[in-house]
Amino acid sequence: MSALLNFIKKDKLNWLCLLAGLSLVFAYAPYSLWWLAFIAPLALIHAIKTAQTPKQAAKSGLYFAFGWFASGISWVHVSIDQFGGLPLFFSILLMVLLCLYLAIYPALASYLTKRLSKTSTVTLWLLPSLWLFTEFLRSIVLTGFPWLSLGYSQINSPLASYAPVIGEVGITFVILSFNVALYQLIYFLRLKQTQHHKNDLIQATGVIALITSLTIAVNYPTWVKETGEELTVALIQGNIEQSIKWQPEEEWPTMLKYLDLTRVNYDADLIIWPESAVPALEPAVQEFLSTVNQSALLNKSTIITGILNYNFESKQYFNALITLGKKHSDDDLGYFYNHSNRYYKNHLLPIGEFVPFQEWLRPIAPLFNLPQSSFSRGNYVQPNLIANDLAILPLICFEIAFPSQLAANLTQETNIILTVSNDAWFGDSHGPHQHLDMARMRALEFGKPLLRSTNNGITATIDHLGNISGIIPQFEEAVLKANIKLVSGNTPYSQWPRLILWLMILIPLVLIMLFQHYFTAPKKAA
Repeated sequence: MSALLNFIKKDKLNWLCLLAGLSLVFAYAPYSLWWLAFIAPLALIHAIKTAQTPKQAAKSGLYFAFGWFASGISWVHVSIDQFGGLPLFFSILLMVLLCLYLAIYPALASYLTKRLSKTSTVTLWLLPSLWLFTEFLRSIVLTGFPWLSLGYSQINSPLASYAPVIGEVGITFVILSFNVALYQLIYFLRLKQTQHHKNDLIQATGVIALITSLTIAVNYPTWVKETGEELTVALIQGNIEQSIKWQPEEEWPTMLKYLDLTRVNYDADLIIWPESAVPALEPAVQEFLSTVNQSALLNKSTIITGILNYNFESKQYFNALITLGKKHSDDDLGYFYNHSNRYYKNHLLPIGEFVPFQEWLRPIAPLFNLPQSSFSRGNYVQPNLIANDLAILPLICFEIAFPSQLAANLTQETNIILTVSNDAWFGDSHGPHQHLDMARMRALEFGKPLLRSTNNGITATIDHLGNISGIIPQFEEAVLKANIKLVSGNTPYSQWPRLILWLMILIPLVLIMLFQHYFTAPKKAA
């Protein structure tokens, strides 16, 4: 016991980093204490500042990030525990390994911040850009898992006004820059006020003043405008339990439930069923789909539903969205099998939708053999769905976390963003609430109304400012009927998301490195 206490005492700063990381979960939905994001990283910043070596800084980053992810994505354990078929010990071990993997990226940012610094004055100012760089890596390596980025915590804060200009990644940069400035301000007040520390004070107050001024300024431009046009939508939340969703005897009861809830809402221009609402392969339910298609045509409406398709020629499975009913106002044919007015999911979820190294992993446990875990990818860029003359940009579940994919599929004709999901895998956890806030951030970044249709919640309609205009709580069978206001115009971020990201990474790094070189280079004698 004494050895453990000595270890904790010796490593107390890293344990403080761990606790600070654990606390960050409360900055996100459903707690939404957004101001915590301006306090919690201070522990890590202090650890980087006082670290003797880059390795020590990396270790502190690992502690901080492990706590951040352990609490923030603990909802993943719900699906592993309830549907993975693993003993509790191994399910917890898998979660620990996942959190350790994700923690590598902030640890790398901490290491590089210390490693690239040559003067104490600018050490910490490297962190925001290097953090964005490692977050970019986290979003692409092994297909990417960019969940819980710091910027998402600010959807309800004054910093949300930055989203249409520099996106969620830019908000992350602003948060970390503010943290560095606040730390330097505190550091100055605690130490003897030498000229060196006065320079830190000038930098800190300048950055805080700049952030405050820009936060006010970015509230004024109006990037998109309402056109005056409206459409009526009906989002169907069937609330089908995940444990019975794929049982053969539940196939027809499920489909008939969605059809019954739809029949009384045919006055809507657009009706949305969630991800895999039809729990069968598309070729096997042609009779049902034809019936629904004819019903929608007769009522001059369009239904978009999630379904799984199997291509017999290529022998591939796809997680799909298809349209039933009117494509255009003069359409009298609507749906037919393999028509082009469909979307195939591109960004597949590891384990859930495809299994990397499946030859080794599938025999280990049921977790690696979940139903529908052998999907093929759709194209990265696909045409918008056309429904009742509307152009709809679709994303399925996890894809809402990737703004560059959304931007690649955005056109001048796009009217609405649609995301469908089945968050029943995660039970009554904070995961679905975080997922909803990510959708809100995308709506604000891209200046488009967004529809979010889910199996068991949280179904919502979101306006182009990221505000929730209608919602169905979790675990309720219900229909969300709403009028959606259409808009015109584009936000800066929607046009250049990757360019904005790389400018925020490269410009500060180059300026800081030049600044370091100027102040550390040997001065020539006069």
